[in-house]
Amino acid sequence: MSTEGPTTSSVEPPPRRPKVIKTNQQQVLLYVVLTLLLSLATVWAGRALVHNSETLTFAVGAPNSDEALFAVKLAALLKNNASRFRIKIVNNPDNAKALAQFDRKQADLAVLRTDAKVPLRARTLAILEHDLVLLLGPGNKKIKSLAELKKKKVAVLAENESSLAFVRGILDIPDGPDAARIQMAPQGATLDKLLAPGNGFGAVIAIVHASKAVRDKAYEQVAKRGGFTLNAIDETKALARKFPGIADETLTAGTLSVSPEIPDDDLETIGLEWLLVAQSRMSAATAGELARTVYENKSALGLDSGFASRIEPASVEKDAYVMAHQGAADYINDDTKSFMDKYSDLMYLGAAALSVIGSIFAAIYAKITRIAPEKASELSTAILDIGERIEHAHSLDQLECLQDELEGILRGAVIGLRDGTISTDGLDTFKLGYEFVRDEIGMRRDYLKRHAGEIDETAPDAGPPQHDDSNVVVVKTAQSA
Repeated sequence: MSTEGPTTSSVEPPPRRPKVIKTNQQQVLLYVVLTLLLSLATVWAGRALVHNSETLTFAVGAPNSDEALFAVKLAALLKNNASRFRIKIVNNPDNAKALAQFDRKQADLAVLRTDAKVPLRARTLAILEHDLVLLLGPGNKKIKSLAELKKKKVAVLAENESSLAFVRGILDIPDGPDAARIQMAPQGATLDKLLAPGNGFGAVIAIVHASKAVRDKAYEQVAKRGGFTLNAIDETKALARKFPGIADETLTAGTLSVSPEIPDDDLETIGLEWLLVAQSRMSAATAGELARTVYENKSALGLDSGFASRIEPASVEKDAYVMAHQGAADYINDDTKSFMDKYSDLMYLGAAALSVIGSIFAAIYAKITRIAPEKASELSTAILDIGERIEHAHSLDQLECLQDELEGILRGAVIGLRDGTISTDGLDTFKLGYEFVRDEIGMRRDYLKRHAGEIDETAPDAGPPQHDDSNVVVVKTAQSA
């Protein structure tokens, strides 16, 4: 019996599988990042779809008019703030023509003064400016009532012809010869010239923006020369009933001049309002967002002349001369909306997108890309293979090689269980196989130790063969015979 078993060559261990947990964690992290990015992209796309760019036509008067310059500032503000709104400015010969265009539904926005004919579908977004009606008399002359002016020559100091019709209306002077006494001040005429004795004007009615009147130093300069007297208009309530567009105004002491102080006490007068109006058919969301933009950027929208430097929210009272647009009213009445109220729609869209996209990636990971760990039971095959080779081990060295191979499989299993490359599925089978082969190796080792002498005697020397001369003689004899 040959004692020479199969030589156990050093077999290179198979390459280790990549760490499953690490690889799977990288996949999970990648899918989480992709889920978030795609969800954000979905929300952005949804918002862009819902809040797509909207162009609003703004009808105004001449390019150098206050309302036209305000429209230019508003258009620039919306563009610089990356708003979804774009303003298309359409100029007209005057503001009356602009309101007519608005009334024909050819414009979305317009600016009107409350003495103008108000289009039926106009709704207020904001109060841009107040106009003050200043009743000025020459020197120290007091004018007790508007009725006194019916027999006087009156100059109307204003920026447009519409103010002349307004003054004739509040003085109750119909068209005819008497109306000629109420005339527009000549272009370029100053207050001191109008009140000079040679001009023949018994009074001057100035209609000016409140913001401009406060900053105009001309009143103070004329007042220092004793050039005029500012009179109260006590018929405010009666005029407001007759002309609903008129508003009560109070001039605080020193409004026109600090030294001398004019007025020297709070003084009642009347005024008009400049309103930014929109079509009633404009959606509440659009009107509310536009109103919010105007209110929150008041300082940026004021003109150098002072117009629109004190923007106010639209009046939400039911008896307002021009009703507030529902969108503006909603914003004014509830301008403290919570974060959830403002962004609930986007949050719901984001949650839905997150759920759907996350479910898709979870299914892809579970069914396709996830690397499943090797089952512990699959290692039993390698262990049993070692068991089959035990009986061919005829030396302790060969047996030690098998022992090392078995221990290597065990070590790899322990490491694999730790790092996730091997699952616990079939672990009992692996343990049973390992213990069985380990015991077989032990029994084989005891057997080899007990029969070590017998194996050495039967094992042939592996040296080169010895040549016997007698055998050679016998073969030669046989050949000679």
